[in-house]
Amino acid sequence: MKLATWNVNSLTARYARVAQWIEANEPDVLLLQETKMTDAKFPFDAFAELGYESAHYGQGQWNGVAIVSRVGLVDVARGFGDDDPEARYMGATCAGVRVHSCYVPNGRALDDDHYLYKLRWLASLATLLAVRDAPTIVGGDFNVAPADLDCYDPAAFVGATHVSAPERDALAALEATGLVDITRRLHPEEVIYSWWDYRHGAFHRGWGLRIDLLYLDEALAQRASASYVDRTARKGEKPSDHAPVVVEIA
Repeated sequence: MKLATWNVNSLTARYARVAQWIEANEPDVLLLQETKMTDAKFPFDAFAELGYESAHYGQGQWNGVAIVSRVGLVDVARGFGDDDPEARYMGATCAGVRVHSCYVPNGRALDDDHYLYKLRWLASLATLLAVRDAPTIVGGDFNVAPADLDCYDPAAFVGATHVSAPERDALAALEATGLVDITRRLHPEEVIYSWWDYRHGAFHRGWGLRIDLLYLDEALAQRASASYVDRTARKGEKPSDHAPVVVEIA
């Protein structure tokens, strides 16, 4: 299986780029975040023409997650119920693997209510993932850099979100359910980023963060042959500020 996760920062603005990437890379499953559209506007038919089923959980101009699959898509779940009114989580089963597309709240600032929402959201995800009855892959924009290696300048982020100890502890709680950050396992010392600010020439200067993550259960992680960020998707005209993260499993 070849699976990717990608925060596209508006599927309306970037569907053509997503379609081109799918045709060039042929993933079996693609997890999308920040689609920024309603379910009524989601391009189900266009994905079908490419040979993919799709499911979407939309919220108009904000948030939005999707799962696109050419290996089956059943048992779709959306959201965490009444505990979360925003369109940030979707799960489905594809070829016998339970996949989860996640768009974790940004947090904004350490003294903002949105930061507490972020921590609650991650705790809800850990609770959901603690009970599993199928091979599992969790991917998405987590808005947390797991370690200083995943941040271009840790000193610049002191006192800010994305690197705080409670956020990183929340990721550790996910891993404690038996999940593996597969990109980091396969590249333990490599500087890898998946997001670069549009401002200040950040992409060309290498000012990035690794906040788009893929977690696999241990059995799948043992079979993973590759995991990487496709930086080429961050180039060109009007790209997303995120690049796809890919895992290939034998």
